[in-house]
Amino acid sequence: MTRPSARQRESYMRGQMKEDWMKLVIKKYPTTKWSDLAAFRLIENKLCGEWEGIAKCPDKEADLYENYAKEHPQSPAAAEALYNAAWRRAALIEIYKTEPNQKKAGESKDRALALAQKVVSQYLQSDWALRAQRLIFYIQQGIPTYGNTAD
Repeated sequence: MTRPSARQRESYMRGQMKEDWMKLVIKKYPTTKWSDLAAFRLIENKLCGEWEGIAKCPDKEADLYENYAKEHPQSPAAAEALYNAAWRRAALIEIYKTEPNQKKAGESKDRALALAQKVVSQYLQSDWALRAQRLIFYIQQGIPTYGNTAD
């Protein structure tokens, strides 16, 4: 991840994980926590490097994590996937504020709050619930979670 190629926006320009092993785990052990975790790790090959302030990447990544959480609700990584989706939606709030369409910033805020509250309600005993509560506070107070002003 220290190579310059790791920061490329397009996922295919970065070093990729060998998917064969993960797909083999999914095939040999379906409906187990191991297949759920392998499917979660496969998302990494589809993530962008640097977003460069463009909404396309975090929007796509949030969709990937949301779909994972829908398809694998009993996964040990479901709470993390929902949090990752919520965080990316929260980052989109700031990205959309730089674009002429302010309506999308409001939509992203609503979706980010809904996802973060889902983490808190469904996975109350996990560390991700605490992170989601912090994210909810940031979103409600208008504190940026992405960009130069983020902590």
